Amino acid sequence: MLRVLLAFLLLLLVVPAAHAQPASAPPADAAAGQRLFNDMGCWQCHGYQGQGGESGPRIGPQPLPWPVFDNYVRAPSGTMPPYRASVLGEADLRKIHAYLTSLPGPSPNAPRPR
Repeated sequence: MLRVLLAFLLLLLVVPAAHAQPASAPPADAAAGQRLFNDMGCWQCHGYQGQGGESGPRIGPQPLPWPVFDNYVRAPSGTMPPYRASVLGEADLRKIHAYLTSLPGPSPNAPRPR
């Protein structure tokens, strides 16, 4: 009976801790991500701050959640070329995602683009 009680108490401690961890990407270096974003040429389609351009959609601020972002970059639809892990490693892609996540959103008083 004591073992069951101890096991139950242990579960009460472990389960909430496991669920408390965020499901998003772990922190990465946003400054390095900005350099990679520029060096890899992402800016050519998506603009220097991910705001979108003539041939690429807006991807920042507030990019897609990490798993979706990762999957899309690896196997995109449309005209975007795929960036396989052999070309852009996961650590570097996480830095790019951190850069896009770090960008401030538009001011609430800013006019909407046309």
